[in-house]
Amino acid sequence: MIRHRSAAPVVPIKTEAEIAYMRRAGQIVALALKKIGESVRPGITTGELDAHAEQTIRAFGATPSFLGYRGYPATACISINEEVVHGIPGRRVLNAGDLVSIDLGAIVKGWHADAAYTFPVGEVSDLARRLMDAGQGALQAAIEAARVGKTTRDIGYAVEQYTRAQGFTVVRDLCGHGVGQRLHEEPQVPNYPSRDAKVVLKPGMTLAIEPMLNAGGARVRMLDDGWSFVTLDNSLSVHYEHTVLIREDGPEILTRHK
Repeated sequence: MIRHRSAAPVVPIKTEAEIAYMRRAGQIVALALKKIGESVRPGITTGELDAHAEQTIRAFGATPSFLGYRGYPATACISINEEVVHGIPGRRVLNAGDLVSIDLGAIVKGWHADAAYTFPVGEVSDLARRLMDAGQGALQAAIEAARVGKTTRDIGYAVEQYTRAQGFTVVRDLCGHGVGQRLHEEPQVPNYPSRDAKVVLKPGMTLAIEPMLNAGGARVRMLDDGWSFVTLDNSLSVHYEHTVLIREDGPEILTRHK
């Protein structure tokens, strides 16, 4: 989601019945990511991976969230190496040593869940492995900060502090978001402690928390396809995301594979 200022956002609170649909959607997303991860290998195309994603989502009675969304032409966003997010799958072939970030969502009874994971293609460099570890750690730190009474700024603070400690940078031009009956809803969830991120977390809120970390500088640019974002300095990037439910007793990850 592209970062922008939003005055006094209205954040939907979900009922237990609505959360049940999102929990089901989340499990389908998790399973689809797991199956795609098992298919990631040198020589496969991003289009083939996208076909696996759509087949899995539909096989479990759900609908892809991304396909047709604002004109997006695929089920998954598949981004390689310096591509940060929103890469369009097609004929591109994965090579050994690549990093491939796969982002997808599913709809059950009108309710969305959204998640992403960065996979190594065969053996990858030490830098790539450290960046992946940092991305997963930043996501975990963010989820731990997503507690009742905390704010969206606290989530961003957790991401940036963890990322800096690992020697990497956080993308600031893109952010996480609320998710539910719409794929993108309030609140915005920046991955740094933005002064505008003032939303207080309450039970029943559902957030797509998604750190995007770069090995080089934080700046990104959009390609001519109108979707894909890449690092400005062509450094490696990773993307990890979960849909998280805010509960009184702590955050619940709705897109964790069980």
